[in-house]
Amino acid sequence: MTEISERYARHADALAATIAAVPEDRWSAASPCAGWTARDVVDHLVEVHGMFLGLVGRRPGPGPADPTGAFAHVRAIVQADLEDPERADAAYAGMFGTTTFARSVDGFVTLDLIVHRWDLGTAAGLDVEIPADEIDGILALVEQMPPQVREAGTVFGPALTPPEGADDQTRVLATIGRKGW
Repeated sequence: MTEISERYARHADALAATIAAVPEDRWSAASPCAGWTARDVVDHLVEVHGMFLGLVGRRPGPGPADPTGAFAHVRAIVQADLEDPERADAAYAGMFGTTTFARSVDGFVTLDLIVHRWDLGTAAGLDVEIPADEIDGILALVEQMPPQVREAGTVFGPALTPPEGADDQTRVLATIGRKGW
């Protein structure tokens, strides 16, 4: 396993555990993502996995319809591709220039796993924390993203001002447009 595949696996494990913990009656609960339910958050994550596989000419194919099975399906494919050096190093022309599948997964998909795990947990009434060792990396990635990702609301909302003395998680959530207080 590479550092990227290990990091992806760690966060995919955490998300899978959160998905499994969502009470059945909370799948239609509103999430911190405007207009999305808890189920929509998982559907989005499944779609993002498929989108990034598509950037290098691969498709996940149909998977189970339930959130647990759907995520497990795409996760297994991405994990296998990250562990296959040829597939992990598949290059494509991306938004920021030529990159590889593995770098894209590490720079965006894993970020999505971390942030949307918090969104899902919040919608489900679960206590989910963003790992402290990921805070600086998330802030660095957000700073590299062009302003269009906020303006169009496609990735993050406008930054919010956290309360004075806010903890690291609250500050990072505010940076990506989430009110974590």
